[in-house]
Amino acid sequence: MTTMTQTSARFREFKMPDVGEGLTEAEILKWFVQPGDTVTDGQVVCEVETAKAAVELPIPFDGVVHELRFAEGTTVDVGEVIITVDVAPGSEDAPAPAAAAPAQEPVEAAPAEEPKGRTPVLVGYGVAESSTKRRPRKGAAPEAAAVAAAVQAELNGHGSAAPVADAPPVGRPLAKPPVRKLAKDLGIDLATVVPTGKDGIITREDVHAAAAPAAPAVAPGVAEPVAVSVPETPATVGSARETRIPVKGVRKAIAQAMVGSAFTAPHVTEFVTVDVTRTMKLVAELKEDKEMAGVRVNPLLIIAKALLVAIKRNPEVNAAWDEANQEIVQKHYVNLGIAAATPRGLIVPNIKDAHDKNLPQLAAALGELVATARDGKTSPAAMAGGTVTITNVGVFGVDTGTPILNPGESAILAVGAIKLQPWVHKGKVKPRQVTTLALSFDHRLVDGELGSKVLADVAAILEQPKRLITWA
Repeated sequence: MTTMTQTSARFREFKMPDVGEGLTEAEILKWFVQPGDTVTDGQVVCEVETAKAAVELPIPFDGVVHELRFAEGTTVDVGEVIITVDVAPGSEDAPAPAAAAPAQEPVEAAPAEEPKGRTPVLVGYGVAESSTKRRPRKGAAPEAAAVAAAVQAELNGHGSAAPVADAPPVGRPLAKPPVRKLAKDLGIDLATVVPTGKDGIITREDVHAAAAPAAPAVAPGVAEPVAVSVPETPATVGSARETRIPVKGVRKAIAQAMVGSAFTAPHVTEFVTVDVTRTMKLVAELKEDKEMAGVRVNPLLIIAKALLVAIKRNPEVNAAWDEANQEIVQKHYVNLGIAAATPRGLIVPNIKDAHDKNLPQLAAALGELVATARDGKTSPAAMAGGTVTITNVGVFGVDTGTPILNPGESAILAVGAIKLQPWVHKGKVKPRQVTTLALSFDHRLVDGELGSKVLADVAAILEQPKRLITWA
């Protein structure tokens, strides 16, 4: 969704859009333009990271970059103006543009006139008694943040609230919904947070300051915070003994999704160890096949095809649970998810309508999916609508595991490392290529018999890949 605002005939604002499904915020990872640069309609101006993926944002009009509102690394609410563009540079009938702000420092927008009458208020934000017509800044000034941190340390250190000149009025603290959610996630009572935002509004920085460990006590009457050396102890945050990493973006979404899945869907996991020697020979043959030229061929390709065939033979496994309507929704298509480890965390993009693809098409789709994930370019749409997933833990040398279902899906197949092991083959112990498969499924949707059939079919195909011809 493209979000923009026309502030005048000359300057236009581009707001942070909702690039996913109901996302509320995104972090600006990188700016590709600077003030003074010429941009054209459709040109990518920045890359942002949402709770689902990294996404490039194109500008929806032509002009010259007038102002970048936020620095790289800043988390911005959906709907906030992130860049202003001069669409009529050189025009004499408009005021001269303000000095361009560097990308490293957020700059407050010029005040805009509000329409007369009642001003709508965002639910959960609150109403402040003020005549100002300026939208509060995203971040507080460094000096204010430092003073707030010192005051908070004073409160935390003494255990009682001393009078503060700019303390918020009694009643519900003023904060935007995303800030309230942040406070809830961190276990912070907003009533104890000292606001530094305009009109007494609590900002993200205020919440983080309140969540920080107590600093050394400041003597009463000291106007500014004073640095005090304290002996390092095992509990000292920031010491060599520990590192704290903020949970946000993809990592935060992963954590929430896994907790929701683990405590919503009753998981059952079954295991089978299988001789995949013939599958490995087939992979080697396909690498020399002219029809497979230009695509990557590996064991995962055959495993994916085997799972698709097993689903075709047991279609009831490809379903979803509709909690609201208390219904089982059987899917007549397979969007095959492939768990991919990336620098930003684990993501699960899926191959749309994988059931309709032949082997070369499936190989091409797998290659594109993995390459896009590694580059951090996977779109939110590519991760939505999955039905069944494969996770290849074998690439890390792991024998197997008990995978957690991707939320909304019915099953996930974990593939362990393929190793040369002693195996009874045709009555004799011989070295064979062996792996262990683990299938986790939602027991509300899939009975033990059905799950066992699916896993057994996958194993049978990997043991005798010629079954692909007769079963597909």
